[in-house]
Amino acid sequence: MEKKLLIIQAHPDSESFCGALASAYESGAAHAGHSVSRIDLGELSFDPVLHKGYREVQPLEPDLLDAKEALIQAGHLVFVYPVWWGGPPALLKGFFDRLFLPGIAFKFNNPHALRWERLLAGRSARLLVTMDTPPWYYRLIYRMPGHNQMKRTILDFCGIRPVFISEFGPVRTSTPEQRQKWLETASQLGRKAG
Repeated sequence: MEKKLLIIQAHPDSESFCGALASAYESGAAHAGHSVSRIDLGELSFDPVLHKGYREVQPLEPDLLDAKEALIQAGHLVFVYPVWWGGPPALLKGFFDRLFLPGIAFKFNNPHALRWERLLAGRSARLLVTMDTPPWYYRLIYRMPGHNQMKRTILDFCGIRPVFISEFGPVRTSTPEQRQKWLETASQLGRKAG
């Protein structure tokens, strides 16, 4: 069954290994007949800083307006990014700060509400995450702070679930053969749109 996919490649350098993973996933998904859109955050023009928080409306730049439309149309989101200092890069956090806004991603029905509407419900997500830390160490010693932030405090908060996580690492010491296997894994995930 065809799915509408949105790939958000969040490494600032689209020619990085994250860019290669995103391309492998995209190729696999397109080959399987899925509808695929892609955003490379490093190529967008937007201010990642939400200067006044939610006190004032900060108009969305044209690139963010396009991203908003792609987000609304997609049924499955794929985030591709490296883990830096335990979490996703600042560029991805800035993208969330600027686009996942009240009225777009969530909504409190009154100022004192303890419950909220998850406006992006009905979508699923896959995280393709690279790291130089061995994944087992990231899970057992660091307790996956970046994964928890992405899965629980951002995506689930907005209603995006389930969220699947695929880790690739350590990249720094990987061989060309290992990287090729990781690219094949990404392509297979793309074919399944999972």
